[in-house]
Amino acid sequence: MSKEIKEVLVRILRTDNGRSWWAEYKVPFFEGMTVLDALNYIRERLDNTLAFRSHCRMGVCGSCAVVVNGKPRLACNTQIARLGTDVVELKPLYNFPVIRDLVVDLVDFFNKHRRMKPYLIRRDVKEREEPTREYRVTPEEFERYTQFTYCIMCGACVAACPTVSADNLYPGPQALAQAYRYLADPRDEGWEERLRIVDDQHGVWRCHFAGACSYVCPKGVDPALAIQLLKKELFKYKLFKRRKKASEIVPPPEVKAPPKKQPPPFDYEFNIEEVIKYERE
Repeated sequence: MSKEIKEVLVRILRTDNGRSWWAEYKVPFFEGMTVLDALNYIRERLDNTLAFRSHCRMGVCGSCAVVVNGKPRLACNTQIARLGTDVVELKPLYNFPVIRDLVVDLVDFFNKHRRMKPYLIRRDVKEREEPTREYRVTPEEFERYTQFTYCIMCGACVAACPTVSADNLYPGPQALAQAYRYLADPRDEGWEERLRIVDDQHGVWRCHFAGACSYVCPKGVDPALAIQLLKKELFKYKLFKRRKKASEIVPPPEVKAPPKKQPPPFDYEFNIEEVIKYERE
């Protein structure tokens, strides 16, 4: 964007009561301005009927995801200067029912996430709910799934997925990536149950590995990789009946008492230098 630009034209696809139209707003530009800054300016000073979601303004909550110039992005993390244009076109996320303007319905999205059982499952429920010790996780095991824990559930990957647009029953990259996240967690014992959930005609095999989900992910989660790893684990399970052994509880550490410091030997001839040395140590 040229440094001489003083204002930005923001074009928003608005929807209300089943009617859709394009609305245009001219917003003063300043250095470091984000798409969310522009949206707040419009609602506060130009049109208070504009509807959109936002919360943390720090790229953590994921609530401000919209389509910016054709690509799903976080509005709070997208600087207008880096778009390379003085025209910003905003649409609601693809593949989601639109409630109003830039606000989409996330109920089905959350239900698909919940269906993957995104929590640790242990046979010993009492130990899970009232833990006495920690479960063993090696650094190598942690590296297998830590990348997929960064998901903020913004929905950008689902909006970019071509399979979601063709199959409403497909869980989507977000849900499948979280299924693998817990599948790869050595503390979990519910992996067979999750594999059965994703192994159907609308499940993990519907992914064609387009990679669009990973391309738009603002946190670098790489759900496309998680889905391919999930296919690999499912293939091993169905072909070789491979079963996973969950990690055990870490035994309490052996604590050895430190050796006691011995005072200098008693001598009838009082030696002040030895006493001072002992106190300093």
